[in-house]
Amino acid sequence: MIAVNIVNVSLNLAARQILSGLSLEIHDDRVIGLIGPNGAGKSSLLKLIAGEFTPDAGTLTRAKGITVGYLAQEPILDPDKTALEEALSAIPELAQIEADLARIEVRLSDPAVYGDEKKLARTLDQQAQLHGRFDALGGPTFHRRVRDTLVGLGFDESDLHLRVAALSGGQKKLAGLTRLLMAQPRLLLLDEPDNHLDLAGKAFLEKFIQKYGGAVVIVSHDRYLLDRIVDEIADLEDGRIEVYPGSYSEFAFEKETRLARQQQLYQVQQREISRLEAAAKRLLVWGRTYDNEKLVKRGKNILTRIEKMDKIDRPMLNRKRIGLALEGWRGSNKVLEITGLSKSFNAVSQAQTVAILRDVNLLICHGERVALVGPNGAGKSLLMRMILGQEMPDAGEIVIGPSVEIGHYAQHHETLDFSQMLIDTVRRAKPMSENAAVAFLLKFLYSYRQISQRVGDLSGGERSRLQLALLMLGSANFLLLDEPTNNLDIASAEVLEAALDDFEGTVLTISHDRYFVDRIAGRVVELKDGVSTEPLGSYGEYLMALGS
Repeated sequence: MIAVNIVNVSLNLAARQILSGLSLEIHDDRVIGLIGPNGAGKSSLLKLIAGEFTPDAGTLTRAKGITVGYLAQEPILDPDKTALEEALSAIPELAQIEADLARIEVRLSDPAVYGDEKKLARTLDQQAQLHGRFDALGGPTFHRRVRDTLVGLGFDESDLHLRVAALSGGQKKLAGLTRLLMAQPRLLLLDEPDNHLDLAGKAFLEKFIQKYGGAVVIVSHDRYLLDRIVDEIADLEDGRIEVYPGSYSEFAFEKETRLARQQQLYQVQQREISRLEAAAKRLLVWGRTYDNEKLVKRGKNILTRIEKMDKIDRPMLNRKRIGLALEGWRGSNKVLEITGLSKSFNAVSQAQTVAILRDVNLLICHGERVALVGPNGAGKSLLMRMILGQEMPDAGEIVIGPSVEIGHYAQHHETLDFSQMLIDTVRRAKPMSENAAVAFLLKFLYSYRQISQRVGDLSGGERSRLQLALLMLGSANFLLLDEPTNNLDIASAEVLEAALDDFEGTVLTISHDRYFVDRIAGRVVELKDGVSTEPLGSYGEYLMALGS
């Protein structure tokens, strides 16, 4: 059954056309992976389906009685509730039934009720009906399932009772995702739900979606995730959408094949049009030269035939991508050596210390690509800050090679000054003329309008591109990358992978992007329970051992 039918829909926001003549069918038993470059309108399309936006043209029809759940990139939560309370609010009817059952329990202890046979019978009947509805909604196991989902997605038990106002951005996303998953709408709209999940959390989300009993539309840049869960890919570009059956890998092959076929047909048609135009021109010239109306008419007929021809669009074979090139240089053979590193912090109660890192040992030599993996909270970003000298160890030693220069990509864009304009940020990173700075930023797909904007006004993906641009302007030969693909679209992630392939230097990256790690990492180091280990075998074998 079709859950949502979108026909020739157009959407304009802030005097800019976002979607144009878009058509899409969402079936109630399929998972759609919605992909496209940053700024293509993926979030706007989800809001349109959810009813937050109204189309300017075309029709959007939802199946009768369908329930829609929408997870935005930044979900709106009650700051005064705890993470657990927010997730438990997924089904308000359950809370109401529990309150009604509690009132009935009080009534049953009232002599005026249990002493009156008719009143007692009515009250017991109400209680039975409420229990029936409570069971139908999964009430008996609801609290346990909510807790299991929160923990499965990456929450620590100790954080379940933190107020939403005290949660990190990632934790808020997890709380909102849990609330939505528990509500079980017939149509689930997920806007980058995996961005803050570790490997275990992604595996949990995969299994949940694979078993989900309704329709799912998911925006994600995780190619591994898309390969595992989707039934079809909806590719959104230039305001229009093209649907491909199968996984992301199947889509990538099929799209390349379609573009090659379209290019071939386009060239054949263009040659035919050129031949017909030349013939029409000759006939018109001859007809007018010799005053032959018959030749003129034949020439005009050929031009009419060209006008009525079903034109094949010229395929965009070389869409603009960010112009990232990371040069680097050789430097020291021994780039980084860590021995016996430990770090502890005071617990919230201040009564005891909690050891985050206990005994970390790591040697990285020139040219290596090392991926640092492990669960959220294992201390991966902490270790990177210690390498940068931003945190001091309690014990152990960090030695950086004498001719090593570090370039840092921060997960939350801490390397950027949000108050600066883009053009000033670039010119301070490397002296250059204003024209050169503008040309450089255009290579990273910024518009002329954005060049004079504050960094703080950029989206997450735009800030990510800016950090990559600054790495390119630097002279680093050792890159520390903390979740570099988190906000990048797939095309930009592929450019980054290619640039790292060509980089004459060394890379240490933290990433939960399985496709990215599998593509670039020659070594995998796991940080877990405060200790660093190197799993045997490939990264794929490591994932299999984790069950993801």
